[in-house]
Amino acid sequence: MALKLGNRDAAITQLKKGALELCILEVLAQGVDRYGYELVKLVSQTISVTEGTIYPLLKRLKDNGLIESHLEDSTSGGPARKYYKLTHAGMEEKKCQENDWLDFQKAMNHLIHSNQKGDNNEC
Repeated sequence: MALKLGNRDAAITQLKKGALELCILEVLAQGVDRYGYELVKLVSQTISVTEGTIYPLLKRLKDNGLIESHLEDSTSGGPARKYYKLTHAGMEEKKCQENDWLDFQKAMNHLIHSNQKGDNNEC
């Protein structure tokens, strides 16, 4: 039995929320300081997100010491931008979350593939 559309949307939203922190840590691990909107654009290339989702997460990551921020003057004459970079603790957390994600992915793939015998995959 498939979920109703609203319930499916809620389930997808929860999956995104669970993965979004790792997405931000992965982007910042590239070694380039990024400003908030730039992070939104980069992550949105893979997962649909909004600024309203990213900025509270950035604050939480900063409060937890996983990222740092600094202001830089805009090269286009606009207001200064807040840039974010990964801390050493953030890099360690990224490694842990990567391992957790891979373990979770392996377990889910096992469950999914073991249950696909004869399924018609209706949504």
